[in-house]
Amino acid sequence: MPPNGYGGIERIIADLAIEYQNNGHEVDLLASKGSNIMGCISFYHSNPAFPPSRRTVLLALIYTWFFLLRNYKKYDAIHNFGRLLYLVPIKNKNVNKLQCYQREISRRNIEKIVNSKHKNLFFSGCSRNLVERANPSGNWSNIHNCVVFNKYSLNTELYIESAPLVFLGRLDKIKGVHIAIDVAKKTNRKLLIAGNISDDINEKEYFEKEIKPCIDDDQIVYLGEVNDIQKNEILGKSVALLMPIQWNEPFGIVMIEAMACGTPVIAFSKGSVPEVVENGITGFVVDDVSGMIQAVQAVHNIDRVKCRMRAFEKFDVSVIASEYLRIISKL
Repeated sequence: MPPNGYGGIERIIADLAIEYQNNGHEVDLLASKGSNIMGCISFYHSNPAFPPSRRTVLLALIYTWFFLLRNYKKYDAIHNFGRLLYLVPIKNKNVNKLQCYQREISRRNIEKIVNSKHKNLFFSGCSRNLVERANPSGNWSNIHNCVVFNKYSLNTELYIESAPLVFLGRLDKIKGVHIAIDVAKKTNRKLLIAGNISDDINEKEYFEKEIKPCIDDDQIVYLGEVNDIQKNEILGKSVALLMPIQWNEPFGIVMIEAMACGTPVIAFSKGSVPEVVENGITGFVVDDVSGMIQAVQAVHNIDRVKCRMRAFEKFDVSVIASEYLRIISKL
């Protein structure tokens, strides 16, 4: 942390750590080797590896347990984005503990720790949909994800009729890039595709059979994985971000990255989408391909300045950090 390329959770942790410091707090970081967040004292529990080996996971767990048992008294709060298992040795200690979920929630694991003796343990999920689907026990809140809006540039100088559509994200089938291609063709729009190809054999086959044959470097353009500077440029020059997801996305940070550029989001109504996209203001929430096509044709009605402003009020790092700090102070 912070990540060089893809890495949503890692990026959020880095941004929050800096914002906490901007609010006058001291922040220590416990993460894999190579992590270095400005202003933080860093402690390293393992070497970075993805996917991590069983041995790496075990070593990280042991290191974290010993670290927390030795040091928990020096902290006012422990904000954990890692495994719930990390908190087991201190679950009954007085220190405030905030366990955050960015992926699917294991109700079984939550119930095990909640039904045992514990103190000052609070949970949060990155969307209301994520928490409600798991319906876990314990003290919960939903706190959305964030971006640093001043890292993104508002672009209002677009010729709407010729500006491209964009798909940005991992090129897995559940992300729906094949649907984005279909929508681009049916609306006669150029589509920019940016993102990494999974190492999973099924996802590689999906790319080779359903995506690669459509790439012509004219109407359908694949840009590969992009860094933050490239992402800002690509999102800013696009008329809309297409997000035809085929699963219950826990959040989808790319939506607010697009909004930070003033670029509206057109997304299927799954997972967190109805919480993040304000219909007619920051984009359109649709049910199917037909609805997405109609939304592309109506995207000129979105005010890009208002799109960014409304998203800033809900998703800037300063707003989300304040929500976390409010919960920690309540504890």
